[in-house]
Amino acid sequence: MSLEEAIEITEVRMALEGLCAAKAAERATDDDRRELSEIGVRMRAAVAGGDMFGYSELNKRLHDLVLTISGQATARAVLARLRGQNVRRQFRLAMHPGRPNTSLPQHLEIIEAVGAGGPEAAEAAMRKHLRSVVEALPEVEKSRPRRFDAL
Repeated sequence: MSLEEAIEITEVRMALEGLCAAKAAERATDDDRRELSEIGVRMRAAVAGGDMFGYSELNKRLHDLVLTISGQATARAVLARLRGQNVRRQFRLAMHPGRPNTSLPQHLEIIEAVGAGGPEAAEAAMRKHLRSVVEALPEVEKSRPRRFDAL
């Protein structure tokens, strides 16, 4: 997949996940808020401990939980297909040096906004986070090791 396609997919995710974050803020129960908060605590610990793989898994769990809470089955199905197309690039981004320190405050902002029941704030936080992903993709692409052509 080209960088341009990866950016387009992330832009579509920005729209759909923004919608889902807004819906999640409207629908979140006390149990949902507790689970979101726990993910935030674990994300902080993973970043503090340098556990990039653990942080990456928590990142996925957070996004999945927001989609689940939203109740937006159609958006969730579309997003699952888009993520499947872009999984390698997402992993490289998650493992990119410094990325967890950039994305952690963004994830915590999403958790806070959904937990506070603010749909506009939740949508804005999700869109801000995914805009950051779009901006980071070219940098990650430049740092990617190139494979040698046949000798």
